[in-house]
Order: sequence, then C-alpha cells, then structure tokens
Amino acid sequence: MKKRVAILISGGGSNMVKLVESMQADHPAEPVLVLSNDPEAGGLKKAREMGIATAAVDHRDFKGDREAFERKLISVIDRNAPDILCLAGFMRILTPVFINHYAGRMLNIHPSLLPKYRGLHTHKRAIDAGDAEAGCTVHEVTAELDDGPILGQARVPVMPEDTPESLAARVLVQEHKLYPAVLKRFAEGNREPVFLS
Repeated sequence: MKKRVAILISGGGSNMVKLVESMQADHPAEPVLVLSNDPEAGGLKKAREMGIATAAVDHRDFKGDREAFERKLISVIDRNAPDILCLAGFMRILTPVFINHYAGRMLNIHPSLLPKYRGLHTHKRAIDAGDAEAGCTVHEVTAELDDGPILGQARVPVMPEDTPESLAARVLVQEHKLYPAVLKRFAEGNREPVFLS
C-alpha cells in the first residue's frame, strides 16, 4: 500500500514537481493533492498538467485569522487522507493547531544548513557571515520555526563572487535532489538522515 502524499506550495512549485516526478513505478508513495494558499500559484497549473488533484485556500480571505485559515486547510487536506505532508515553498508560518494535527508526518525543506539561519534571507545571511558552505535541509516540522529532527542535508560551496541569487540557484539544484531522496526514505519508514554533497 503506497503512502499518500499531499504537497503544500505557495509559488511556482519547482520542488513539488521534483517530488511528483520521483513518485513513479515502485516508489513507496504517491501524490494525491497539491494545495496552495494562493489560487494563482504557478505550481497549481503544473500539478494539474501532471494529473494531480489541486486545491487552493486563499489565506487573504481569513483577514489574519490564522487558526480559521488552518482549520479550512485541514478540512481540505483531510478529505484526501494523506499519510505524509510535504511543505515545498509553503510561505505561511503554521500554528500548533495545524502542526499538532499532522505531528510526525509533515516534512519541510529549508534553504540553509539548519540549525543555521532559520527564517528568511538565508543565502544573504550565509554570504554576510563569510561561510565557506551553504545548503539546504529537510526536517520534520515541529512547533519551533525551522526546527525539528533533521532528515537530510545537502551542501554547496559559497564562492567569493556569489550573490544571494547565484547561491540560491545552486542550492535549489541540491534541493531538487535532496527532497525526493528524503521523502522516499521517510515513506519507507526510515528516518535516518540523508546527506548529499
């Protein structure tokens, strides 16, 4: 029995596409839903073109009431009965209401080598700090922002000429390799971290 995966996005969905592409043949999981907080997110069209069910719950309709927004998200997600949730560029900070509902089965990808640089502007912060390397992390989602057990990391060197944009582009290449690798392991019940370089 394949694990059912819901993927949450806010934008173009490049990580979502890589996750869906990876869930083929004898993969232990299958995509059942792509959901966005933005009805205009480009990733929704890509998901539909790949034959995946889509939904949108516009956070702006809830006038800042995060819990009401999340209760609506939960109702849409649970209709699809997912075993695993993958946050793939979902740009909303989630409350304990949502996190506790999916505890132990929600993954997120973050563009830094956690625990360094939680939050935003990770690539600029790595460059400003003079770091020799940067990268990305897949972790289990817990109530603390960008915390939770690390399930995988991939590293890239920081070049002297790097800008936040050039570093982000190189890290994204690694994100597209790391997230599918971690999801496959997680769907098999293996929480040993994956390390790519």
